[in-house]
Amino acid sequence: MSQIKIAVVVGSLRKASFNHQLAIALAKLAPADFAFEHVRIDDLPLYNQDDDANPAESVKRLKAAVKSAQGLLFVTPEYNRSFPGVLKNAIDHASRPYGQSVWGGKPAGVIGVSVGAIGTSLAQQHLRNVLAYLDVPTLGQPEAFVQAKEGLFGPDGSIANEDSRKFLQGWVDRYVAWVRKLAV
Repeated sequence: MSQIKIAVVVGSLRKASFNHQLAIALAKLAPADFAFEHVRIDDLPLYNQDDDANPAESVKRLKAAVKSAQGLLFVTPEYNRSFPGVLKNAIDHASRPYGQSVWGGKPAGVIGVSVGAIGTSLAQQHLRNVLAYLDVPTLGQPEAFVQAKEGLFGPDGSIANEDSRKFLQGWVDRYVAWVRKLAV
């Protein structure tokens, strides 16, 4: 059985990022034929259109990773009621030069975890707006606004809370079906 490659883009650079932990935990809930590959974004220069003709090696790596994937998974924190600038920078790099975006047509899931009660709802909505412009079909339902509470993650990195695990398993199942339906 061939692997379905998912490019995972985590919008947090923090070493102990809850969103990085969530991305790893979600991969554990997916079927064996899904391969989740984290895309590095921490070393990208700030996007500058003047560099489109001669992109940095880190930009080339990002674009190649996204281009080779059959699906996308965005796992983002919420900073000041939106998604982080580092994630926007990565999106901008991989969408340029104009007409050469590597995002278009790839099915995506958008999810995130935060200590706040509303999770990452506004960050996800803003990210969905950007992805819509880039022709990235995103899974609409179920939405998942995960609150980081004590005991969410187990020592092995899995989702430890049973109710959260059941909910997130349902989200992953829908995401997997979404990718299978739309991936080319």
